[in-house]
Amino acid sequence: MVRFPSQEVSSPGIPCDEDHSGSDTGQGTSAIYGNLVVVPIASSTTTSARLLSLLSLLQVRRDWPGELLAQRLGISERTVRRDVDRLRELGYPVRAVKGPEGGYRLEAGSELPPLRFDDEQAVALAVALRIAVGTGAGIEEGATRALATIRRVLPSRLRQHVDALEITAVETTARTSDSQVDPPVLLALSAAIRTCTEVRFDYRSPTRSDSIDSQPPRRVQAHHLVARGGRWYLVGWDPSREDWRVFRVDRMTLRVPNGPRFVSKHLPGGDIATFLSARFKGSETEDSWPCYGEAILELPAAQVVPFVGDGVVEELGPTRTKLGLGSWSWIALAATLARFDAEIEVITPDPLRTAFAELARRAHRTAGRP
Repeated sequence: MVRFPSQEVSSPGIPCDEDHSGSDTGQGTSAIYGNLVVVPIASSTTTSARLLSLLSLLQVRRDWPGELLAQRLGISERTVRRDVDRLRELGYPVRAVKGPEGGYRLEAGSELPPLRFDDEQAVALAVALRIAVGTGAGIEEGATRALATIRRVLPSRLRQHVDALEITAVETTARTSDSQVDPPVLLALSAAIRTCTEVRFDYRSPTRSDSIDSQPPRRVQAHHLVARGGRWYLVGWDPSREDWRVFRVDRMTLRVPNGPRFVSKHLPGGDIATFLSARFKGSETEDSWPCYGEAILELPAAQVVPFVGDGVVEELGPTRTKLGLGSWSWIALAATLARFDAEIEVITPDPLRTAFAELARRAHRTAGRP
């Protein structure tokens, strides 16, 4: 719960319980800034604090029996009913639930009412908004404004925690305006995933020269929407190819209506992060490079480590380093090792030696051309 000393804020007009029994000595007030509720410190259970406690309970589970709410708040069921009426007056859609015990439910309304966050939630929300700029979802401006709103009402101790993180969202790939994804597209794909509905779309592939209009629309059973490296990807089953496919969402133009419903399939490996990592490495199943080799470089380990990513580095001496590295092809692996300005000794396997020989032949032909 985000708290300020009571003298730093003024009451926004949350009604006071005139007939509430008990001492009001040291009674604090609460403040609502937009949709963030800030609760002051109070020496006794004031109506404002009790209303926010009731709101917090209604947010954590679907239905609350009135008797249980009264027990949790330490008040009578009559006071619970009165406090529920006050929440309704403030715009919270609290519905009475019929049944043997009766109770209350906080439902979705037409407008976003003020929300209540504890300390951990407030910090987590601020951090998430900071890194939202790197998702490529086209929400950078909204995230910046939301962060400014939340930061303005955070107490100094929480604001210091957020500022101390020094988070800078850096895009790992250079994206142009063409790689931005409109939020409505993300919402449409999310809805298709939730309802197990095929999506129909045109796809702009950089490897094809023909126009989108000359290609038939693609049909994919959407299973996962993933943000990776500043881009959005759709992972789905392509029934025409009978295989799993990965599509960049910024290259998709959705068609309407969607296709038929489908039965969800089990993703290979069961984990979307592992599956996507494997596909980006060129592997069909396991999250590992299809080509992996080891070599000795005549370089200090300190000059090798910064440039090998997920490679394995072993120091053999002041100027000798053993390096285990993977790639999607043997030629690509040989070329990666050749980037180091040093003598190279291949340890294993033989296909890597063959790749170096082919690379040398290509380099020789290139050097002989005018």
